[in-house]
Amino acid sequence: MYYSKYIKPIVFALSIFIVIAMGAFTTVIADEHSETAEETEEAAETTDETEASEETSQTEAPVRLENLVVVGTRAQPRSVLDSAVPIDIVSNESFEKQGGADLPDLLRALVPSYNVNTQPISDASTVVRPANLRGLAPDHTLVLVNGKRRHRAAVIHWLGNGLSDGSQGPDLAPIPAIALQQVEVLRDGASAQYGSDAIAGVMNFQLKNNHEGGSFEFKPGIYQYGDGRQFAVAGNIGLGNPDAWSSLSFEYGGADPTIRSVQRNDAIALINAGNFSVKDPAQIWGQPIIENDVKLFANYGATLTDTIDFYGHANYARKRVEGGFYFRNPNTRGGVFSTTGGDTLLVGDMRGLTNEMAAWETRKAAAETAGQEFTELSPHDADDIPITNHVPDPERLQAVKNDPNLFTFQEMFPGGFTPRFGAFMWDTSVVVGVKGTALKDTLGKDLMWDLSGSFGRNHADFFIFNTVNASLGPDTPTYFDPGDYIQTDYNLNFDVAYPLSDMVFLASGLEYRDEGFEIIEGERESHQIGPLAAQGFTAASNGFSGFSPVAAGKWYRSNVAMYLESEIRPIDPLLIALAVRAEQFEIFGSTLNYKAAANYKITETMRLRGSYSTGFRAPTPGQQNTFNITTEYDFAKGDLVNKGTIPSTNPAVDVVTGKEDNSLDPETSNNFTGGFTVDILGVNFTMDFFDIRLKNRLSVSQHFKLTDAQKAQLIAAGVTSAANLETFQFFINDFSTTTNGIDTVVTAPIPNGSLIAVYNFTNTTVTDHNPDTLDDHRIRELQENLPAHRGSLTVFQSITDAWGVLGRASYFSGWFDSEDYLQNPDVPGTGEYSGKVIFDLETSYTVGAGLTLT
Repeated sequence: MYYSKYIKPIVFALSIFIVIAMGAFTTVIADEHSETAEETEEAAETTDETEASEETSQTEAPVRLENLVVVGTRAQPRSVLDSAVPIDIVSNESFEKQGGADLPDLLRALVPSYNVNTQPISDASTVVRPANLRGLAPDHTLVLVNGKRRHRAAVIHWLGNGLSDGSQGPDLAPIPAIALQQVEVLRDGASAQYGSDAIAGVMNFQLKNNHEGGSFEFKPGIYQYGDGRQFAVAGNIGLGNPDAWSSLSFEYGGADPTIRSVQRNDAIALINAGNFSVKDPAQIWGQPIIENDVKLFANYGATLTDTIDFYGHANYARKRVEGGFYFRNPNTRGGVFSTTGGDTLLVGDMRGLTNEMAAWETRKAAAETAGQEFTELSPHDADDIPITNHVPDPERLQAVKNDPNLFTFQEMFPGGFTPRFGAFMWDTSVVVGVKGTALKDTLGKDLMWDLSGSFGRNHADFFIFNTVNASLGPDTPTYFDPGDYIQTDYNLNFDVAYPLSDMVFLASGLEYRDEGFEIIEGERESHQIGPLAAQGFTAASNGFSGFSPVAAGKWYRSNVAMYLESEIRPIDPLLIALAVRAEQFEIFGSTLNYKAAANYKITETMRLRGSYSTGFRAPTPGQQNTFNITTEYDFAKGDLVNKGTIPSTNPAVDVVTGKEDNSLDPETSNNFTGGFTVDILGVNFTMDFFDIRLKNRLSVSQHFKLTDAQKAQLIAAGVTSAANLETFQFFINDFSTTTNGIDTVVTAPIPNGSLIAVYNFTNTTVTDHNPDTLDDHRIRELQENLPAHRGSLTVFQSITDAWGVLGRASYFSGWFDSEDYLQNPDVPGTGEYSGKVIFDLETSYTVGAGLTLT
């Protein structure tokens, strides 16, 4: 909208101003508070001994605090059992009792419906790993920090193992675990309360708000194979006083790669044929390198008046992530070493064959038009080197090497090459707000209000090296800057809440959001069509093509929303929660969603709860506009091929769909949950059934083969790398799914410890699809890519006051790996893996003075 250009700089400037002012304000308040504290200490000295004795006895008594949650309700925080919807709570202590520091990995071990995997050889998904809640895509889960929407990552997952393909969700890795007080996982649809994306659920990360004290952690680790060494140093400190405080957290770490590779069969064949330039392993399969992983988080607040508080949080994170790609065979890699699948070695003529090639292309086109067979070799094919038993003809190869006018990439890479790909990542955000109460004299009760603004930015600066732009021949660089993805989010919120009576609570609010996605052009050599392209050499950086001028750009989308929410208690045992939200998008128009939930106390120990809601997820500006070229292994061809993703508005999409309008629409959902809770003698048991029905689901289509005419059309439009494309795909709303299952949680005290048992069953079924855009293989990926059953049993035992032991057994049922399946699709059982059990054992000993060894 036209006013977005004024809103964004105002929010950003206001954020910076308030953060700076807050620092000065904290100092003033701290001085005043210290004077007050001195007076208080003097007064405390006059307290009689009997009163002091009573206070001591009270503080020494053990106190069991009930976990309170704020997500899912705008009324006062309530316990998990009192909530009308299922919520998991993960405390900071749970993170401390685990090895490793990466937040997504820590959550995977603690939240059964949450999945995240290492993604080797997956383009940008190696850099930002896709996470799934309840078997849905990463962008079906809304992420909040202190109840405020967090920005999404810049990375779009082009290779997300089917389930996450094309998704663009938030990145949790920049959040240091030591900064967290607790994590609340709302396992229910909440679009009527929070807006787009809250289909699978909501994850709210509550930051520590300590004004004193702190903690420090050092976590080194290594795998049993002796690789993957990792470390993390983290700390938290509270500053100020209750009236003006800051809780500051940091984490610094890194990780070496893991290598779980076996030597490729084609690499073995090359070595056996005498090519000792091939590396072992030729291709690395494992976790990526993570370097200089810096995470900073600040949570802050101050009391401005008796009725107004200032609050906010901010973060900064950066790291370098590097992984590997597929091995480029020195005899067979198309467009680099060969154009015949390994029958001949491709030779480039540096004098150029433009005229000869043009004449040959004319003769070929004429023969095809006449329906005649055309067997004439192209000019460069005539000079190619025959390959027999994995060995190029040595005399011909030597002759090419001796001729300054001829060139083959075996001169640069006699053993082939394996590109290395990664990104420099930056993540920043600022949230500032003021909240308070008003109109008590007029209304009889406090009207609570909250005004806030936020800015978030995620930046991925990609790099790729140990690769080539083959069309440049011997002049190619081997390190490329293919360009950047940048995601920005701006939010303005105003919320009010009022307890109409002890029986009725009302809340309402307005929200403005502006979301932007930017593609920065890569260096020229990363997308250039070089002089040898006419001879069969592929253009652009091999493995990850650079972003051309036509792919580069900035796209923004704004929306405004209003919601109404109420909680009613018509009778004491019954809580009813209602919500409705209207949202107007700049591109998609309007949407209206609602939710109804209830919690009924049958007895003092048992409650029933359930909810029904509608939801939606709007396509992101990145999904609407991005171009991307990736390299994947085509098992049918036995070689790597270039596959592209183009915007759904591209004319090539109209051709394959047969529709004139292929613009994207929001996904819509219907969510139902129902369950019960039991609390007897400290033993808590919850069980909830869920059913999520998604329509117009957004994802990338299957791959379509580009015709020569379509390639020419894309090249004319400026997509120079289209000359190398074998196939293309695009975003489309073209299928529906039903995801249902059961969540069960049991917590129980045991002597000197506790026990937690959790179980999750999730099943996804594709209920409607267009076979022209979604094939059977992709359907199987969506339905079987994740374990359907997950469970864990965790026991913590205090052996002594200083010594504790934690044990955890986690079960993952079988799953389907599509990459393995494609290698041998005709062999029954290929790609199908049986269930696994993982055991964790941790022991900790408190040495003293706050030092604990784990």
